[in-house]
Amino acid sequence: MRIDIITVVPELLKSPFEASIMQRSIAKGLVEVHFHNLRDYATNTYKQVDDYQYGGGAGMVMMIEPIDKCIS
Repeated sequence: MRIDIITVVPELLKSPFEASIMQRSIAKGLVEVHFHNLRDYATNTYKQVDDYQYGGGAGMVMMIEPIDKCIS
C-alpha cells in the first residue's frame, strides 16, 4: 500500500510513522509512506501556499497552484 501525504509540516507528521504498528508495516514492506512538502511547489519566493479568502472574513484558504503542481 502506498500512502502519499501532502503537508506544509512534514517533520511534524513523520514521527507517528516511525513508531508502533506503522513502523513495523513499513519495515516489512507492506506500506510505503511518501511525504510531499507543499512549500516545494510554491510559485513565489516566500514559499507561500495560503491566501486570504475572496469574500473576506477570518481565516486563510489553500492556494490551488501548489496543490495542482504537487498532484501532477
